[in-house]
Amino acid sequence: MARAPERFDVAVIGAGITGLAAAWDLAGDGASSVTVLEAGAEVGGKLLVSEVAGVPVDAGAESMLAVRPEALRLASEVGLKPSIVHPAVRGAYVLSGGHLRQLPTGLVSGVPTDLRALAASRIMSLRGLLRIPLDQLMARPALTDDVSVGEFLSKRVGREVVDRLAEPLLAGVYAGNPDQLSLRMANPSLFRQLARDDSLLKAANAVKAGSAIATGARRGPVFAGIRGGVGRLAGKTEAALAGKGVLVRTGDKVTGMRRLRSGWQVQTRSGSREYDAVVLAVPAAEAARLLRISAPFAAARLLGIEYASVAVVTLAYPAARLPELHGTGFLVPPVEGYQVKGVTYVTNKWEWVARAAKTTSGKGTVIVRASYGRSGDTAVLDRDDAELASLARQELAAIAGLPPITVDERVTRWDAALPQYHVGHVDLVTRARDSLVDAPGVALAGAAYDGVGIASCIASGRQAARKVVRDLQENVMEDHG
Repeated sequence: MARAPERFDVAVIGAGITGLAAAWDLAGDGASSVTVLEAGAEVGGKLLVSEVAGVPVDAGAESMLAVRPEALRLASEVGLKPSIVHPAVRGAYVLSGGHLRQLPTGLVSGVPTDLRALAASRIMSLRGLLRIPLDQLMARPALTDDVSVGEFLSKRVGREVVDRLAEPLLAGVYAGNPDQLSLRMANPSLFRQLARDDSLLKAANAVKAGSAIATGARRGPVFAGIRGGVGRLAGKTEAALAGKGVLVRTGDKVTGMRRLRSGWQVQTRSGSREYDAVVLAVPAAEAARLLRISAPFAAARLLGIEYASVAVVTLAYPAARLPELHGTGFLVPPVEGYQVKGVTYVTNKWEWVARAAKTTSGKGTVIVRASYGRSGDTAVLDRDDAELASLARQELAAIAGLPPITVDERVTRWDAALPQYHVGHVDLVTRARDSLVDAPGVALAGAAYDGVGIASCIASGRQAARKVVRDLQENVMEDHG
């Protein structure tokens, strides 16, 4: 029986949080029959929870931006609102000159807005501090074209700001090289403000003021988590999708797709099926593979997006043997000579983890996460799991005085996990999407295009869902004259 033209069949390829969010949006419009196709054995992508010393701990992303609505909204919609929690406010530290020093408030992508607080932190040298105000004596930035974070900050406020502040702050998010990282992607608000203000410091203060309004009492904390792990969001969304009649097929890799006169044929290991539209919520290289025949120009541009690999080493220590751990963790710039990028004291940061860790042992357990892997520097990731865990124990002992003995360990590798936003990335993505103009009913979604982080990925998925529905509705209107 022929279906009504207003009823659409849509395939979502990829069941990370981006694809799940796209499917959720499509299922909500009431006019789409949705199938999610996932090559892996389970949904969630980089959202994953597994136990360490009997405690459930996130192995991938462990927090969500709370100042954006998308992540908290989806969590609430799928039934997780009672489990939303916020991290402890204890401050973070950075290693400088071999000492852990508390990061000052008011940093905007590493740009200081409170020079007194920065001076008091003793993170930078006197020479580096005196270099910063010279920004206000230079010609106005008047940025119109993209530029790298490292190049621009070095010119305006000195290289030490890049090495001691910007690099460690941004490395944990992007695993990228600041001298290649696009300022327009890393901080679009700052990039826009620089087109209007006389100096970088003035622009950073304006962005900070805007952020302060957004994170005021009405909006609450900047970050949020989920009791039991952020990774629960994927499983709960999958269950909620099933309740809306969405079919989620795991372990069914998409091997190809091609344009038909009306719609798309999607080939998987289990067979082929025709769909009216497709959301590609997969890494850029995979999207390029699937588009290489039907949209070769878009595919060629997507192949220009590089990725970095990272690893997370999660260590469980006996609480009785630990020194006092200050704050929620620390960052480590490469200039300090260590391989580790950043460390999170999980049991300090999340109260629910601390409770769970305390009940697993009469003496209690402390959970710590260490992050490794930078773009262009993959040697550390060539170590096997035992070697990487050993390195983490050694570096945490040297930096923070943690004992060399743990009660449990977990190494999680995320290969080709983080897209690298090189200078010009925004234009590259725009050209890739524009190249799909002759391939209606296809949309690109994910961190490669619209920003890293759970909230950004959810927003990207929902934007892609709206795009394909719009394409389909326009086609229906054209067919009916």
